[in-house]
Parts: sequence; C-alpha cells; structure tokens
Amino acid sequence: MSDTTFQLLAVGLYFAAMIGIGFYAYRKTSNLDDYMLAGRDLKPSVAAISAGASDMSGWLLMGLPGAIYLMGLVEAWIAIGLTVGAWLNWKFVAPRLRSYTEISNNSITVPSFLENRFKDKTRILRIAAGVIILLFFTFYVSSGMVAGGKFFEASFGVPYFWGMVLVAGVTLLYTIFGGFLGASLTDMAQGLLMLAALIAVPVVAVISIGGVGEVINHINLADAADPANELHRTSLIYGGTALGIISACAWGLGYFGQPHIIVRFMALRSPQDAKAGRRIGISWMILTAAGAISTALVGIAWFNKYPETLDDPETVFLRMSQILFHPFVAGLVLAAVLAAIMSTISSQLIVCSSALVEDLYGIMGRKTSDRTNVSLGRVGVLIVALVAGILALDPSSSILELVAFAWAGFGAAFGPVIILALYWKKFTSWGALAAMVSGAVTVFIWGSNDALSSTLYEIFPGFIIATVLGVVVSLLTTKHHPVIDREFAEMKRHAAGETSGI
Repeated sequence: MSDTTFQLLAVGLYFAAMIGIGFYAYRKTSNLDDYMLAGRDLKPSVAAISAGASDMSGWLLMGLPGAIYLMGLVEAWIAIGLTVGAWLNWKFVAPRLRSYTEISNNSITVPSFLENRFKDKTRILRIAAGVIILLFFTFYVSSGMVAGGKFFEASFGVPYFWGMVLVAGVTLLYTIFGGFLGASLTDMAQGLLMLAALIAVPVVAVISIGGVGEVINHINLADAADPANELHRTSLIYGGTALGIISACAWGLGYFGQPHIIVRFMALRSPQDAKAGRRIGISWMILTAAGAISTALVGIAWFNKYPETLDDPETVFLRMSQILFHPFVAGLVLAAVLAAIMSTISSQLIVCSSALVEDLYGIMGRKTSDRTNVSLGRVGVLIVALVAGILALDPSSSILELVAFAWAGFGAAFGPVIILALYWKKFTSWGALAAMVSGAVTVFIWGSNDALSSTLYEIFPGFIIATVLGVVVSLLTTKHHPVIDREFAEMKRHAAGETSGI
C-alpha cells in the first residue's frame, strides 16, 4: 500500500467514526430542547472539550505553529490571551448563564435569553441578535468549508470543489441528524484527537533530534543564520510592540460573546458542573497550545539540522508528522486537522439553525409539535450549509481576515451584554441594544480601516465602547421591574454553589 492509501484509510475511518457518533446522538434527540441544547444534560467533560475544539479550528494546528515558526514566541500572546479569556468565561459567565437561562423562561438560545432576561415585548433584541448571529456565522461556516477544500487539495491532490463538498457533506450529515448533542460529542472526540496529535508530534521530534538541549542549540543556530537580523524566536517580547501584545491578548475578550461557545454553558447539567468544566477545558487549552508552540519551535530546530525545505510555515505540523510517523499514523494527524475544521463548522451550523428557527421563525408564535420543531431545526442546518457552500465555491472567498473580524464582532456585540446581564440587575433592554449595536458598528468601522486595525485589534475599542454605552443608556432608561428583580435574585442563589476554587 502506498503512503497516500494509508493516509486516506485513516481519514476514512475518522469520517466513519464521526458519522457513527452523529447517528448515536440522533437516537437520543426527540424534541427541540434536545436538538438545540441536548436537553440541558451535557457532562462537563463533553462541554469543556467540545467548546475548546469548536473554538480553536485549524488555527491551532496550522496558523499558530506557522506564525511562531516565522516570528517566534511573540506570536504566542494570542494563545495566552485566549486561555485567560476562556478561564474567566468559565469562572464568571458559565454558572450564572446556566442558571439564568433556565430560570428565565427556559431560554435555549442566546437571543431568546436576552429577550426573556429583559422581558422585552418589542422583540427587537431577539431579532437583532438572531440576525447578527446568522449573518456572521454563515460566512464563518463558509470559511471552514473553504479550509476543508484546500486541505484535501493540498494533502491528496483532490480537486478543491470535491474536497469542500466531502468535508461539508460529512459534517452536515452528523450535524443534521445528531443536532447539538451530535455536534458536542463529535467535537469532544475531535478535541481528544487534536490533543493526542499535538502532544505526539513535538515529543517524538525532540527525541529524534537528540533532546531538549539539541533543540535549543539548533533554534539559536537558525536565528543566527538569518541574513537580516537575529530573530530571537524564543523571546516573548522580541519583535513585538506594546499595542501589538495588547491586541493579541485582546482576543481573549471575544470568548464572552461567542454564541457557539457559551451555548455549552447553557447545556450543562447544573451550574455546579461549571467548576469541573473549567478545569477540564483550561487543561485541554494549555496542553494543546503548548503542543502547537512546541511543534513550531521543534520544527525550527528540525529544518535547521536536516537539509529539507519547508515551503509553507503553516504546514510545519503536517510535514513533521509525515516525516516522523508511519503513513497511517500520519493520516490520523491529518484527520486531527480535519477535526479542527469540522468541529467548528458543526457547532456554528447548530447556532445558525437555532437563530433561524427558534429566534426568527419562532417569534411568529406558531405552535408546532416536537417532531415538527426538530424537523425545522434540521431544515435550518441544511439552509445555512447550502448558503455557506455557495459562498465557498470560490476559494478566494475564504477571506481568513473575516474570521478575526467575526470573532471581534461577536465579542464586542455580545460580550458586554452577557456580562452586564448576568452581573448588573439595573441593565435594561435599551442598554443591551445600544451595547450590541455599538459594539458591532465599532468593530465594522475600526476593522475596515487598515491604519486603525493594523495598530490595535478592533475587538478592544468595540468592547470598551459597547460597555460604556450599555451602562450609560441603562442608567437613563432604568425602571423597577419586580419579575426581573425576582429572577435575578433567584439566579444568584442558584449559581452560588460555584463560587471558589481554580
């Protein structure tokens, strides 16, 4: 058997496993709560690892190692910011959001929670939030499909279109049947595969090179051989600026407003599960980020020691796996990259479906059966996938910058709203609307200006402006609402069990 055959066999087994998990989840899905939120019965381990896998995407296995390979550890500040942001999200948002969404009319989506939290009779909040989610995530899903197409084109020579269709089709198959539970279980399996690959590659490479000392020696030799300047790729500050480091760390602010991540908090069995989820999730993030960073640094040493050429730094993880492992094992590593791509697509498809069915169609007030609601959810997934697929037909439509732009948009539009809604009783619906709109608009204006966006990541000013306007408008429009006061107090009591520990 050829190397390519072994690798295709490994990828094929991975696809079969994901579809199998999807059909397992299908048998456990009977109503819309099950389809959109797994019946609020998600174990903390599943919630934590699936949240990490759906967040990181191919950036963790290709983008981050490639950036560090080129510029050094100064590029690791994004990973540091994301890890801190994720810890804060699990610590301060998860238990209260899990409590509040159940107490406030059993809200199963972020837009429905905002409407129920503020007792908004106008439905403006819910519609605005649903439209923002649908718009950004459709393009986000499309970029994932493009990444899948390019992956098969680069790895196996499969035409871009058919690679994109294959990745989209398999992801759609297990998502459309398994719903949120299917997406979460497959994301967990994919997260574990990513973790195993990111640990195995640098460990085996260090042993092959001759130990940590030899790795450091060859990194220093590679830096010294740079014709322009010594790069000092083992320094966290060399080559960076204060604003650049702030911008990188500011990625962590985005966690508070990412619908496909915080929906995991809503699906937990209880607020108390947030503590275990935090410890599992942050451990996974630290280990995978360390693996990605180590892969880049070991890659620098490897390609300095051995006379091989690395044409694209973003493929350092893939090239190292192909060099170090048997073709079948290398195929499993390729599957880990696919896992990173597909886990993000599946989670975003479910959130888009919920925005389309529950938050836009659902506000019409029509009463339908559980079977009909689940069918509508599946139709929603299919519609979003088809639109995203059409956008992905052109490889240049991937617009990777849009991923960072969408992350900033969600973080600035929803982050301050979620935090204030959970921690400030006097926060009003008009304050929430002002924060949501101003955050999104600031990100759009700032991100569209090359001079501004190259100086400071747009999520930072967007988050600050949204928070300030949300507070000011709420102070101007505040009024006593006994139901909101009662639910807020009940939420605090219900979430109080998760108050201490790391």
